Amino acid sequence: MVDLNCLAAFSPLTRAWFEATFDAPTAAQDQGWPAIARGEHTLILAPTGSGKTLAAFLWAIDRLMTSELAAGEPRRCRVLYVSPLKALTYDVERNLRAPLAGIAIEAERRGEQVRALRVATRTGDTPESDRRDIVRHPPDVLITTPESLYLMLTSGARKVLATVEHVIVDEIHAVAGTKRGAHLALSLERLERLCPQPPQRIGLSATQRPLDEIARFLGGQRDGRPRAVSVVDAGVRKPLELEVIVPVEDMGEPGQAASDDPETRHSIWPAITPVLLDLIREHRSTLVFVNARRLAERLASRLNELAGEELVRAHHGSIAREQRLEIEDALKAGKLPALVATSSLELGIDMGAIDLVVQVEAPASVASGLQRIGRAGHRGYSRSTGATS
Repeated sequence: MVDLNCLAAFSPLTRAWFEATFDAPTAAQDQGWPAIARGEHTLILAPTGSGKTLAAFLWAIDRLMTSELAAGEPRRCRVLYVSPLKALTYDVERNLRAPLAGIAIEAERRGEQVRALRVATRTGDTPESDRRDIVRHPPDVLITTPESLYLMLTSGARKVLATVEHVIVDEIHAVAGTKRGAHLALSLERLERLCPQPPQRIGLSATQRPLDEIARFLGGQRDGRPRAVSVVDAGVRKPLELEVIVPVEDMGEPGQAASDDPETRHSIWPAITPVLLDLIREHRSTLVFVNARRLAERLASRLNELAGEELVRAHHGSIAREQRLEIEDALKAGKLPALVATSSLELGIDMGAIDLVVQVEAPASVASGLQRIGRAGHRGYSRSTGATS
């Protein structure tokens, strides 16, 4: 039996589903749910894979599914999820299916009824017909990006957001302190002016520091004073296993090997690709990070050519949505031996199948490098294994 202290405020249906699905609440859930249930703006710091997203969503989902919808009451958008990465929005939409379906099944088993919640995604990839449908038939949960949120707030679609009660800002560290973050902070204030009641703000991240500064960013100000934000610090220091690999003896002469190709004669790539291929074949699923879309495509092609088979795929922000989702699903299922990606996969997408991360070229920052290595062992307390060359 799990400790039900933090689940006491949930409905019997949600408690029963949670008990049947998980061994126990994580620290992020145990400490986050009481503050969220009290309606407080809440900032949650917890490791990757520690159930932060469920901690943020479950309270609102429980209330929406188990509350009665008055006769003739139109469907309204109540929960707004904002992600700095398009790929993360699709991942969250998929992960929401489990609690929504699980609670509905538990209700059916007990002979009770719950509301079927509608979840929609609004990003730059969303077809125009789907965008119009969001306006005509507002979803209960809307998943979007900072840029798409701005566009909605400055168009006729803003009426969809006038009923929002909870705003979840995921991977908040990726925008705090940037121009993009300043833009999002403005959008959150515009949203608050649009809503009759100020929406509850919930921030999530695994690498945010310092917490008091991030909390001030999340809460913003009202009447010249910072809004109060409850900080849930469930962070732990994850074990890291990191190796630096230099594929040549002399970095001053990387292309010593004889070559008739002037492009590769003084290049380090002929030395890097065999090492990468060996690492890929030694592990179940490998994620290789590079800093440019063109390099992601070229490196994946070189690795496949060297392997004599299609072992590696490329992932970046410019590939089509359908192709991106297909690649991500294959990666999570452990069906893809390797993937070469840009920062498009740097943030907290669920990646339980990855057991090695390789960084080719230096990341933009130390925080970015650690975030990338954390894609390996994507469970709260699993060891993250990384190599850099």
